[in-house]
Amino acid sequence: PYYNHFRLSAVVPVPRGVAVLGRGFWAAKSGRDALQVTWDETAGETRGSDQIMAEYRDLARQPGAVARKDGDAAAGLATAAQVLEADYEFPFLAHAPMEPLDCVVQVGEDGCDIWTGSQLPTVDQGAAAAILGLEPAQVRIHTQLAGGSFGRRATPNADMVSEAVSIAKAIGGRAPVRLIWTREDDIQGGRYRPMYFHRLRAGLDAEGKLVAWEHRIVGQSIVRGTPFAGALIQNGVDQTSVEGATTLPYAIPNLTVDLHTSDVDIPVLWWRAVGSTHTAYSTEVFIDELAETAGKDPVEFRLEMLKDHPRHAGVLKLAAEKAGWASEPPPGRARGISVHESFNTFVAEVAEITVAEDGTIKVEKVVCAVDCGLAVNPDQVKAQMEGGIGYGLGAVLHNAVTLVDGRVEQSNFHDYQPLRINEMPQVEVHIVPSAAAPTGVGEPGVPPIGPAVANAVYKATGRRIRSLPFSKHGLSAA
Repeated sequence: PYYNHFRLSAVVPVPRGVAVLGRGFWAAKSGRDALQVTWDETAGETRGSDQIMAEYRDLARQPGAVARKDGDAAAGLATAAQVLEADYEFPFLAHAPMEPLDCVVQVGEDGCDIWTGSQLPTVDQGAAAAILGLEPAQVRIHTQLAGGSFGRRATPNADMVSEAVSIAKAIGGRAPVRLIWTREDDIQGGRYRPMYFHRLRAGLDAEGKLVAWEHRIVGQSIVRGTPFAGALIQNGVDQTSVEGATTLPYAIPNLTVDLHTSDVDIPVLWWRAVGSTHTAYSTEVFIDELAETAGKDPVEFRLEMLKDHPRHAGVLKLAAEKAGWASEPPPGRARGISVHESFNTFVAEVAEITVAEDGTIKVEKVVCAVDCGLAVNPDQVKAQMEGGIGYGLGAVLHNAVTLVDGRVEQSNFHDYQPLRINEMPQVEVHIVPSAAAPTGVGEPGVPPIGPAVANAVYKATGRRIRSLPFSKHGLSAA
């Protein structure tokens, strides 16, 4: 009667747990919800977000593995006329794609067919072949369009595809298997952009010139223990943790970047724009603070240090010009600017905001300048910049995955809120004409939006936002 009521067809063990199969999604989900399983959680993470961040702050008191060293930052700080210090905190983030993770697997006598939206089809193919004891050539991946991925469908162990293939194997391939992870499944049991802590110190000389810079980063490695570790971890430094910090373009004679890779039992993964999602924010918000201390305009302060980086300078000047930076913003509005390189593409953004008396932020307009080499399809470049700005803006305004006793508190869009359509600003994209080799545009629009908005918020309110999201500071979005 139980099986008939839910129209279930099987309950089978698989390496990741137990799979409930039914003739439709709701039947399978209802059976899964009714199933009582006792899990061994002794090897799982039991700390909460606050405890982990406290550990990160302690780690940041000592030097880490050196990722970049120019000159002598300690000596430069010791002799500087003014020294500024700032700490930045970044939460775990979910990818939260609009389309939940899904996959169809059919195992037959001549091999296996898989239909899924995949960012790493070769990895998915190899994982499926290993589970089934097949040659990779016997696994056929039919790559589908996916309703958002942002890195989530690019797991080094092919987590979702491996699970679907394991289920198909467990039932002897007697029927095709369609696996759907609900949004709750993925937000509460998926993979996350790691939590990070940054500590920055910088020194200015008597003329307001930036002479020393010390940047310490604490967070998990995305690639440790994966097949990508050999290429991406060098001298104990995960390049995905420090990218954007080690490539800081500003001419600073004494500069050090170091890293503490933390041990946390939370599954992590690249998230759209990867390390630059946090390094761009900390560096570009801090640069604005240094510019103010030096008594200089934020654009001019940056340009003075970008003489050897014409493409950074080019997008910075173009965005400032198109946004009317030299003139006062409209009454009641404030502007902020940032510039960053990721995936060999250079992007500057000017955010124009209003802040209501109750603290409600409205990002009214974003002017974006992008140098991605030869723009093969300019409309696609603009679309990707617009999408990246919306995705990044939702994260900095609203999003955080928080843990209590190792368990994720959020579950769906009601408490992990993407940017709503009424919050989307007007976006104006300007592409730098270029004959250089074309570079990526899917991710580089994301990093500059957070610091640009934060710098605008400071202009409007006098508040420096050093921990994300903005909502934790009572700054909501309209």
